[in-house]
Amino acid sequence: MNVAVLGPGLLGGSIALALKERGGHSVAIWARREESAREALQGGFADRASTEISTVVSGAEMVVLATPVGSMPDLAREAVRWIAPGTIVTDVGSVKSMVVRDLGPILDGHARFVGSHPMAGSEKTGMAAACARLFEGRPCIVTPLPETDPEAEQQVCGFWEMLGARVFRMTPEEHDARVALISHFPHLLAACLVNMAVDQDPAALDLCGPGFRDTTRVASGSPGMWVEILRSNGPAVKKSVEAMIEKLGETLRLLGSDCPEEHMHAFLTHAKAERDRLRLPK
Repeated sequence: MNVAVLGPGLLGGSIALALKERGGHSVAIWARREESAREALQGGFADRASTEISTVVSGAEMVVLATPVGSMPDLAREAVRWIAPGTIVTDVGSVKSMVVRDLGPILDGHARFVGSHPMAGSEKTGMAAACARLFEGRPCIVTPLPETDPEAEQQVCGFWEMLGARVFRMTPEEHDARVALISHFPHLLAACLVNMAVDQDPAALDLCGPGFRDTTRVASGSPGMWVEILRSNGPAVKKSVEAMIEKLGETLRLLGSDCPEEHMHAFLTHAKAERDRLRLPK
């Protein structure tokens, strides 16, 4: 397969490395800066790399948009001028309703677009953090519409399965609601935990152990990227915040001196049981 990856960051670079490791694939990378394009070539990420989209997407059978979601429409408008009719286009954006809404009209009639989102991010960014096995065992959510070409949908699902991902299909709206609960809001919550601790007692951070470290790890992610994600999926994240406020009210009642100890024990036991059954790759 000839694959064009637009954006050599953590996800784009990992896609490229995974394809190269599996062999038999031609990989071209578009980068915004000449330095990144040279790094992609020198690091063995791609067979071709350029800052010219036309050079990268010409002849591609699949184009993967691996940039922040806000820059995807402009990239799609440029790429659609050079891709062959019927080319499959997918993306790695962590917000799907907006991406599908924006890219659909741009690509319609020129390419076959199928939205996707591999749940394989990290607080680390850039090609230096890329890993050929990043997607192995990870969920990848594919978000077809009723009018999506069935063959293109199957090829996109097969693409992610080839990279080791476990594919789930759902609507863009279902994706955004669920990912708000288990990705977008947790990032915001991690930031809240850090800021709350600093506001209450900055010296307490000198005493942190692995519990605080692991709970707040994602707060080290790129603020610019996360502002875009949280604002793009604002309504769903707000619902998660409201649900957490209600849950925190429940914990306040559990901490009351008149609340039986077994209620707190049941609360923690339920959380432990649900957390322990998660299928989490190392």
